[in-house]
Amino acid sequence: MLPPYLTDTDLDALIARALEEDLGTGDVTTQAIVAPETQATGVFLAKEAGTLAGLEVARRVFAAVDPYVTVNWTRADGQRVEAGTVFGTVTGAAASLLMAERLALNLLQRMSGIATATRRMVDRVRPYGTRILDTRKTAPGLRLLDKWAVRFGGGTNHRIGLFDMILIKENHIAAAGGIEAALAAAQTYRITHAEPLEIEIEVRTLEELQRVLAYHEAHGGVEVVLLDNMTPRADDGSVDTTLLRHAVRLVDGQIGTEASGNVTLATVEAIAATGVDAISCGALTHSAAALDLSLTIDLR
Repeated sequence: MLPPYLTDTDLDALIARALEEDLGTGDVTTQAIVAPETQATGVFLAKEAGTLAGLEVARRVFAAVDPYVTVNWTRADGQRVEAGTVFGTVTGAAASLLMAERLALNLLQRMSGIATATRRMVDRVRPYGTRILDTRKTAPGLRLLDKWAVRFGGGTNHRIGLFDMILIKENHIAAAGGIEAALAAAQTYRITHAEPLEIEIEVRTLEELQRVLAYHEAHGGVEVVLLDNMTPRADDGSVDTTLLRHAVRLVDGQIGTEASGNVTLATVEAIAATGVDAISCGALTHSAAALDLSLTIDLR
């Protein structure tokens, strides 16, 4: 099942654009060497442990090239695999398999890499009940797939784009003339447009946080506060969570809390231990290493 923000039409169009980019006027190597009647079977193998994501996307890539190709998965999206696990096969015309294999693997490896990185963070913070959020730091053109992969890793999608949440950051505050003015303008927009948009605002200091809380107490309307860079990194790679702990205590459950900045697999547990509701991490999508997966094709 596709996520709510991705339609069949959108996914098929994304795949069509990617195939056009790769195939152009045709796979001249395959046309020159492989006879049209040649059949083949390919075996998908995990060469390292991780969490699978993108199986449905890969299936659609093969179907877009040749609807007669058959793909069979022995694992599902979101399932973990160990190194050496065979997790699927693909059968059909050899030419079709050769034309589709690179795009199918590219998307499958990227999505599985994101899901794997997300799952590792989710597992670290599980004892605290903290949600792991993604960001807009995604590959251009692949955002919806990147965010879908985060879901398969057990993470939670933050806003999909600039259109589905009011997230007031440092530059917005400066443009508005201050925290209070920015929040008032956001509330006015939400009311006049009758849109159920969540309002979140970024703060960097306790003084800024106190101003947000004072505004919320007087006027309401703030759903989440983003506590940005309140975990400075020490020389040994750890983070000092003193400021973040103080901030979470100040909020005291009045509104939701999200922490960002210096979030890594090594630091995420300490950040979660402060009691923050959610932790956002751009590295999940902008720096996740592709999971090492292979497709070996046997011609016959």
